[in-house]
Amino acid sequence: MKRWTRLGFAAAIALGAGGGSGTALAQPAPPVQLAPAQPAAAREADGASVDSIVAALYDVISGPAGAPRNWNRMRALFAPDAKLMVIAARPEGGFGLRAMTVEDYIGRNMSAFNTSGFYEREVARTTESFGQLVHVFSTYELLRSPNDAKPFLRGINSIQLAHDGKRWWIANLVWRAEDNGLVLPERYLQGRQGAAPR
Repeated sequence: MKRWTRLGFAAAIALGAGGGSGTALAQPAPPVQLAPAQPAAAREADGASVDSIVAALYDVISGPAGAPRNWNRMRALFAPDAKLMVIAARPEGGFGLRAMTVEDYIGRNMSAFNTSGFYEREVARTTESFGQLVHVFSTYELLRSPNDAKPFLRGINSIQLAHDGKRWWIANLVWRAEDNGLVLPERYLQGRQGAAPR
């Protein structure tokens, strides 16, 4: 069953003052552990740089019909509780955001990958970075065969990345496909813009 949420979100962080001297509020929170809760058979090099983890994301889901994907490698690209989300038209009108875990994505796409070739590749990228936070706006195209003259679909992958001091992790991934009402602008088809940590 599809789970849809509204596109408009509001987040509030309520800070309560406790009793006593209040010095507890000044204590820094322990860092969030980004390593997967379970060991996964991943290539260590995948998280070494922004370039390598984005390349691994595209590589791990691409292949001919029936070819097994390395799902353990894909699991190991994402931080715990990371979400994959697609923006799509609702049947009743408007747009919705369907959120998935990595396991949801795997389960929903295994049958499609078994029956059709699927190759996703990056054609351009815009990157913003601040310390251990990087946002990659990655233009993609989808093909049934790596030798296809034209893609059957294009769009944008919005990829949030975080570094834990040892490697990069995908914190969240949201994508939107091109359609008749929304064509990719030229600025998102022109190679790489911005700079990200290697």
